[in-house]
Amino acid sequence: MTTLTFTPGTEARFAVARHVADAVLFEGYVLYPYRASAAKNRLRWQFGVLVPPSWSAAAEEHDFQLTECLMEPRTGAELAVEVRFLRAQRRTVEELREDGTFAPTGELRLADRVLVAWDEGVEERVTLVVPVAELRGDGTALPFTRPAAEETEEVTDTDGRVLGRLVRRREEVSGTLRISADELDGPYRVERLSVTVENTSDWAAERGTDRHAALPYSLVATHTLLRIDGGSFLSMTDPPEWAKGAVAACRNLHTWPVLAGEPGRDDLMLSSPIILEDHPAIAPESPGALYDATEIDEILALRTAALTDEEKREARGTDARAAAVIELADTMPPEVLERLHGAVRSLQSVTGPPKPGGDILEPETPWWDPGGDTGVDPGSDHVLVDGRAVRAGSRVVLRPRLRRTDAQDLFLDGRSALVEAVLHDVDGGVHIAVTVEDDPGADIRREQGRFLYFQPDEVEALEDM
Repeated sequence: MTTLTFTPGTEARFAVARHVADAVLFEGYVLYPYRASAAKNRLRWQFGVLVPPSWSAAAEEHDFQLTECLMEPRTGAELAVEVRFLRAQRRTVEELREDGTFAPTGELRLADRVLVAWDEGVEERVTLVVPVAELRGDGTALPFTRPAAEETEEVTDTDGRVLGRLVRRREEVSGTLRISADELDGPYRVERLSVTVENTSDWAAERGTDRHAALPYSLVATHTLLRIDGGSFLSMTDPPEWAKGAVAACRNLHTWPVLAGEPGRDDLMLSSPIILEDHPAIAPESPGALYDATEIDEILALRTAALTDEEKREARGTDARAAAVIELADTMPPEVLERLHGAVRSLQSVTGPPKPGGDILEPETPWWDPGGDTGVDPGSDHVLVDGRAVRAGSRVVLRPRLRRTDAQDLFLDGRSALVEAVLHDVDGGVHIAVTVEDDPGADIRREQGRFLYFQPDEVEALEDM
């Protein structure tokens, strides 16, 4: 029996995948510096936009997505589908006139924000649960419509006086979700699942119409979540050897499906307009959504906190999500910001049985950590440069011209520097960590451990310490 409501179990499983799906839904939603007036925030909605058919023909943008993937359903298996997209809600600003009427205006300036015209994103979902057995042949189709609507919100000052209002308009959008499955030949019970999401809105693009006019009738950031209850999906990125031919025969247009949820489980699939790896996850260090097209969180947090008060006022008035980013950057504790500096996930601790007469490497000390080797000490180790010992505290002249591996090194040629540490890598190489003398940021680099690194033949010793 086909239904539109998820069971608690399916809802719980989809909740696992929605954390990443939310990042897809709002990727590039509003870009730094989070102001509507910024040039890069004037051309928006770049991912997963399914435009009305009339605009698709006129502008060579697509009005559908097709997902094909492989699944291994057991008898009685059910498929749950959730299509998610944004609607572009057009917000305009009106000021209150002396005669009590409202008139459009470019902006309303308040104490804490500046309100301007903007397209907000309203999340929409289309859900369906259907037995896999009913998908064979022609499958099933679910038409959906979201009606037009208009809402107003009064804007008041700190004393409660009405200064104007915001008018939000949504246009009607329509679409169809089509799902079918075909059993493949072979020794395994494998079926190819096809899911098509298409925009069927009857809005007609007139001559001279631009993309801005088509967006309110579009499905924006469209992506699909799939869950099979009583079966499993196969990875489209790394399928088993026997399934590679069938995977290669699948067609995926304007979207790409990957296994979602926890590694080791295969009941969830996320089909996204942004290509992801299997089991994608949000970095645990990330403190919140920053929306800026996969930009580095640390850079965004620092630059957002450095915006002027006037820039922050405009960002707060641009969008509620932009206001949340400003609040996040302004209130981020130092220890949270420190975590954004980076993490190494590929290196694993190496442990093993104790060696006779040897030191035991404790599991909590990674093999690549200098603290795990009592034979090295970056603070006191030295290296010979032209027969002279160079260690922490030594002064050297930088001569990076021997390699020219970094264009910025050319600016340091001939500069004097202070050695901060001498480090040995696991391959036996020696690296000299330095801060450049007369660098106004040397203390900050030293505090954060962000040094410049050179090899012994790239420096000249100035004096012994």
